[in-house]
Amino acid sequence: MKRPYVGCADYADRCFSGETRSMDFSESAQAASFRHEVRSWLNDKLVGDYRKLGTSAEMGAHDWHVRVAWEQELGRAGWLGLTWPKAFGGREVSVSEELVFAQEYTLANGPQRAGFFGEGLLGPTLITFGSPEQQQRFLPPILRGEEYWCQGFSEPGAGSDLAGVRTTAVLDGDTWRIDGQKVWTSQAQFAQWIFVLCRTELEEKAHKALSYLLVPIDQPGVEVRPLKDLSGNDHFCEVFFDGAITAADMVVGGRGNGWKTAMGTLGFERGTAFMAQQLRFAKEFANVKALAQQKGVADDLEIRQRLARAYGELEIMRWSGLRNVTRFIKGGQPGPEGSIGKLFWSKWHQRLGELEADLLGADALIMHDEGSLEHDFQHTFLFSRAHTIYAGSTEIQRNIVGERVLGLPRE
Repeated sequence: MKRPYVGCADYADRCFSGETRSMDFSESAQAASFRHEVRSWLNDKLVGDYRKLGTSAEMGAHDWHVRVAWEQELGRAGWLGLTWPKAFGGREVSVSEELVFAQEYTLANGPQRAGFFGEGLLGPTLITFGSPEQQQRFLPPILRGEEYWCQGFSEPGAGSDLAGVRTTAVLDGDTWRIDGQKVWTSQAQFAQWIFVLCRTELEEKAHKALSYLLVPIDQPGVEVRPLKDLSGNDHFCEVFFDGAITAADMVVGGRGNGWKTAMGTLGFERGTAFMAQQLRFAKEFANVKALAQQKGVADDLEIRQRLARAYGELEIMRWSGLRNVTRFIKGGQPGPEGSIGKLFWSKWHQRLGELEADLLGADALIMHDEGSLEHDFQHTFLFSRAHTIYAGSTEIQRNIVGERVLGLPRE
């Protein structure tokens, strides 16, 4: 029998009685003013169909048009590209203010963002690595919520090991011709463009052979096939390239520099893009604790231990997140610490989903209406199975931590 966490039940007593308190951080007058601005705008605009989106754990064709309208609402108000330099159309706010927006947006139950891949990943990548022409062409439509992107990195047989991608692009005059397949491509069925990591330097090996191309999706050489996941949603897609074309100047960061550019993109994904994640997790944990109390099992020793472990680890994620934010504020860049965070939260959320299913009991076997807490719990339990695979599998993340954090020999 596995030994239980020492002191968990006692810790749960303090958690539930309110004896444990989070440390307060003083906020500058500028940040407080910005928080008031964000909160007031959300109170005014996050209504009707927009507010209903915030209760949905899924994103699909049935509500995509509403999500696009919301993205454009954000764009008109200047809430997109908050930290982007003003020269590129952003507001150039501080990382602290970006965090304030993320906090208020999450607390207001803001909808899952349709423009995440454009604003959160490609935009910062183009600002860092793109040419002036690429920046001028693609950044303004992202900020207006008019063009949507997806990420073409993972392939069958080359998921977390991106150096092994087999999709090729051959330069034919002033046009790249692309052949291959991508998989686990989120929102590809809705996107107009895809940023693709592919092999262009066919005589080179591994990293040196890769380039980062921008490819239009609406063309005869691109086929998108949605994939149903365990939760019944088609969040992911397969994308097939059969002689797809893009212009010769659609290479970001230069030929043969795709690895460096892609690592920059992933750094943005695992850095500030997930700053609000702990808040979403905290809200979910509060709902789980309430469910345990509603079911009358909050005093059960095993349940209390599981709740206390979840709470303690949630606090670890929060403090780790604050440490990362401090690094960003001081001008630091995302590093291998992102792999530690990914390892931690992916398993944490899986365990929370298992606890949710156990608390629901037989009700976990019944499909519930979208928007209900029961439906959200089911979605967490089913979708969290993928957490240890996407955005870098657990095995690959452990290798990164071992080699780049602990200094162990490469495999």
